[in-house]
Amino acid sequence: MSSPPAPPTARSLASSLIPAVKLGRGYLLAPAAVAACLLAAVLLFSLLDFSSFSTLTPPPASRVAASTAASNASSSPPRTALDTMGTRPAERFTSLREAYERWDAAVGCPAFAEKHRGSSSPSRSLQDPDAAPCGSLRLRHVSLAVRRVTWVPDVLDGVYQCRCGMTCLWTRNEEALADSPDVELYEIWPPPDTRKQGEALRAFMDIEPTRKRSGHEDIFIGYHADDDVQVTYAGKFFRITHNYHVATHKRDDVLIYWSSSRCFEHRNKIARDLFRHVPAHSFGRCENNVGGGDKALELYPDCAATAGRESEWWDHLHCAMSHYKFVLAIENTFAESYATEKLYYALEAGSVPIYFGAPNARELAPPGSYIDGRAVASVEELAAYVRAVAEDPAAYAEFHAWRRCGVVGGYGRNRAVSLDTLPCRLCERASRMGGRHAPAPAQHNATGS
Repeated sequence: MSSPPAPPTARSLASSLIPAVKLGRGYLLAPAAVAACLLAAVLLFSLLDFSSFSTLTPPPASRVAASTAASNASSSPPRTALDTMGTRPAERFTSLREAYERWDAAVGCPAFAEKHRGSSSPSRSLQDPDAAPCGSLRLRHVSLAVRRVTWVPDVLDGVYQCRCGMTCLWTRNEEALADSPDVELYEIWPPPDTRKQGEALRAFMDIEPTRKRSGHEDIFIGYHADDDVQVTYAGKFFRITHNYHVATHKRDDVLIYWSSSRCFEHRNKIARDLFRHVPAHSFGRCENNVGGGDKALELYPDCAATAGRESEWWDHLHCAMSHYKFVLAIENTFAESYATEKLYYALEAGSVPIYFGAPNARELAPPGSYIDGRAVASVEELAAYVRAVAEDPAAYAEFHAWRRCGVVGGYGRNRAVSLDTLPCRLCERASRMGGRHAPAPAQHNATGS
């Protein structure tokens, strides 16, 4: 296929207007014709728009700016809706779909992905569940008995196909164990203080802020990457009984949802101070301003699904908080890597967390998904920022871009080391140690079998 003809140039246009007379072996221009044609050329040139011919005019300033921005894209992230907040007029909105459409038109997923391109790099805050080589496994099948725990859900019980061809039986049912277990799990209650040769390894889990070891365990499970096996709160099994209905519209009159039943003063003070500047609803027992914790179903009858049982207010908190643009999430303790369900509840409910907690939450949460309350100088500045985001559909929608664009950052690794995946990871640890065939601690060798 032939290429399209090149646009005419000024030289070709001018030459086509001047008639030529051939005399002998040369070309001579008729004087009268030359004068007439020169006048016609002047008139025609005055009517032409040469801006359409790139060979005659420089690129417009906007094109130069775009080219410069493109050349600098590799050195600085693109400006997105949150970077340009305040350039758009304030607008009260309730529809999430319309907010997403505004963001798509103003920013779009490619720019967002480019801005957060480095967020998927490995983080020292999270263990790599695939780091250990398969050759380090000593047992192809590991049985784990759940001995003394409180909140570890029964639904975890089962046989797991793990990586490297290893299988894991996780059970609290003695009848399911054909022989002695390779590892026993304890939580709250400490494991036995002795272990003889041939007895199960002792695993102890404490994912409270203290991360206090029992002193008798062979394997310690905590929320920090420095622990033997890490367990984060980012998985589903921490909250399998909650109503996951999510509202498609957000309130624009009351902006913040909060629910807390453990009334620590530092949390209450943050809530009180912020609520003086931003309209909020407080459910739960702390600073309640809705007339009781059971008001959620009265306010939001669409949250009434109870799975055929009498429900409590916390069964509907996902559904209730999904009606609000923001959720106040304050940890009991501010400690590195201690990010609990308070952060993840809000994210799963499709709201924006205003988060007070782990200083390294950026490595644990999806990129651009929350407001770091501890990074703001004053509650007044925080309140002003929240109100501004609440009235800018494109800026608000950007907090949800991670899930719409598939840019999850460290949150993906966080989910991979949550309670959901503990059975295989704990069984793998026990396998590398030899399970019940592992040597007894030195102080017990004399009494071993």
